[in-house]
Amino acid sequence: MTDTLDQLRRVSLFAHLNREDLERIGNLMFERRYPKGRIVFVEGEPGEALYLLKEGKIKLTRQAEDGREHILHLVHAGEVFAEVVLFDGGGYPATAETMEDCRIGIIRNKDLEGIIADDPQLALAMLKIMARRLRAAQEKVMSLALHDAVRRVATTLLRLAEEHGVAEPEGALRLNLNLTNQDLANLAGTSRETVSRTLSDFRRRGIVRFSGQQVLILNRRRLLETF
Repeated sequence: MTDTLDQLRRVSLFAHLNREDLERIGNLMFERRYPKGRIVFVEGEPGEALYLLKEGKIKLTRQAEDGREHILHLVHAGEVFAEVVLFDGGGYPATAETMEDCRIGIIRNKDLEGIIADDPQLALAMLKIMARRLRAAQEKVMSLALHDAVRRVATTLLRLAEEHGVAEPEGALRLNLNLTNQDLANLAGTSRETVSRTLSDFRRRGIVRFSGQQVLILNRRRLLETF
């Protein structure tokens, strides 16, 4: 229980709660482990639970009409996801797939509803998280509509730097994610070939460098200039 309480305390959604309330939520949570490449839930399935990623990384995706996968969000350890189904009672709005071996805490909606009814602050915190996710989704839609493919790739790299960037010597930012070019294409809403060409051009111009499957942004200012 101590491990669960420590993790819940670090989640912004539950940060304001006292120990007693955290224990109530911790007692509702059960844990499952998923290997890399496993589907946690599928878009459209009945939404029955809220999830806390304790270890690993997960991608939330939707499938376009042409069959292509679009990555909506990369979930890292300490984040909650699928919280929207707690309020609307509908199906999961996206598919969740593990990118690494994952350890996930799960709370059934019906069990959490009672706690939320007693704590309006918790409901407000969840709404704030969903508002941030909605804003990010709207920004992505605008990027897809208004920007060419090169700018979309640059926008995606900058967004990932904000969410997953780790400072490196001489001002570089390392994206703490192991992403394939196809993953980046799915995030940017373009093709893998376009991502490959764009990244090669950015590397030639000294904007990025690669370390395995991780990207290092060497010159954020020049990346912004692609806009």
